[in-house]
Amino acid sequence: MSDAPEPDRIAGAPHPRDTPVLFGQDAAMHDFLDTWNAGRMHSGWLITGPRGVGKATLAWKLATFLLADRPAEGGLFGDPPPVTSLNIDPENPDARLIASGAHPRLYVVRRPADEKTGVLKSEITVDAVRGMRDFFHMSATDGGRRVVIVDAADEMNRSAANAILKELEEPPARTSLLLIAHQPSRLLPTIRSRCRVLRCAPLSPDDLGAALEQAGLSTDATESLATLSAGSAGDAVRLLTQDGLQLYAQIIGLLSGLPHLDRNAAIKLAESCAGKVNDTRFALVLDLIDHFLARTARAGLLGEPPSQGAPGEARLLTRLAPHDYAARAWADLQQKASSRARHGRAVNLDPAALILDMVLSIEQTAQASVSA
Repeated sequence: MSDAPEPDRIAGAPHPRDTPVLFGQDAAMHDFLDTWNAGRMHSGWLITGPRGVGKATLAWKLATFLLADRPAEGGLFGDPPPVTSLNIDPENPDARLIASGAHPRLYVVRRPADEKTGVLKSEITVDAVRGMRDFFHMSATDGGRRVVIVDAADEMNRSAANAILKELEEPPARTSLLLIAHQPSRLLPTIRSRCRVLRCAPLSPDDLGAALEQAGLSTDATESLATLSAGSAGDAVRLLTQDGLQLYAQIIGLLSGLPHLDRNAAIKLAESCAGKVNDTRFALVLDLIDHFLARTARAGLLGEPPSQGAPGEARLLTRLAPHDYAARAWADLQQKASSRARHGRAVNLDPAALILDMVLSIEQTAQASVSA
C-alpha cells in the first residue's frame, strides 16, 4: 500500500474497502443485481448521492463482486439461481487481494498527492487517468474481468474527464468503470449519458446508528446526528470525532439572543478558530454555520422547523424565519456566506475575522427578518 494520503478515507472511520456491511443502500444494490442477473451488464456505472452515505463502500463491494466472479453454476437442471447479494467471503483470494490493495485487475483513480509537499491536490489530474492505459495493457494477458474505481469523478479536471470519456466510449472487453460522483451535474453530459446510474440515498437514523456502531462510534445522540448530518455517515463521524454536536449547541446558544448578539461571545467563538492549530475547528464552524443558515431558510419555507439539532434550535428557527420572505433572506445569506467562506479559505483570510464577519451578517439578517 502507498504511504500517500487517501482522499477517500474519512478520518475516524475504516476505509470503504474495509467496511464489512453497507447500510441503507439496498435499492442501489438491488438495481445492480437486477442488471447482473438479466445479463445486461454496463461498462460504465455512475454512483451518485450526497457525501458520506456509502457510495465508495458500494463501489468497493461492486469491485469485489465483479473480480471474484465465480464460474456459472448451471448444468443439467438449467440456469443458476439469481444472485441476491453482493457479499463475497473475505477469505476469497480476490477479496483478500483487494483488501490488501494489491489486486492486479483493480485500478483506482483519485486525487494524487503533490510529489514535493505530500499534500493532496485539489483535483484529479489527467496523469492519474492516463495510468489506466498501462493498467489495461498489463492486465490484458490475465483474461479476467477488470475494474476501475474513480473517486470522485466530479473532482476530475477537464483533461482527466476527456480521458475517462474516451475509455467509456470504447471500453476494453470485460471492463467495468465505477464512477463515484457527489455532484453529477458537474460531469460532462457525455460521461453521464454513457453510464448506468446507481443512486445512494441519505441514511435513516436507524441505518446511521448501525453504520456508526460498525465503525466503533456508538452514541446516544443518533437523532441529533441524523439531523445535522442529513443522513450522511461521513458527516456524522466528523461531528462525533470533532465534538461537532457540542460546537453546534454552542453556536445555537450564541445566536439564541438574536436579533441582538452577545458580541463578547461572538468574538470568543471567532478567536477559537484562529491559528493553524485550529484549522480543523475553523472548517467545522464554517460548515455548521452553513447548516444553520440552510436549516433556517428551510424552516421558513416549510412553515415549521425541521427536527432539532441542538436544544432550543427549533424555537430559534421559528422566530427567525416566520414567513417566506424571511426564508428567502436566509437563503440569500447562505449563498453569500458559502461563497465568502470558499474565497476566504482560498486566499487564507484570518479565520477569526471571517467567522466574526459571518456572525455579524447573521445578526443583520435577523434584525431585518424579525422586524419585517
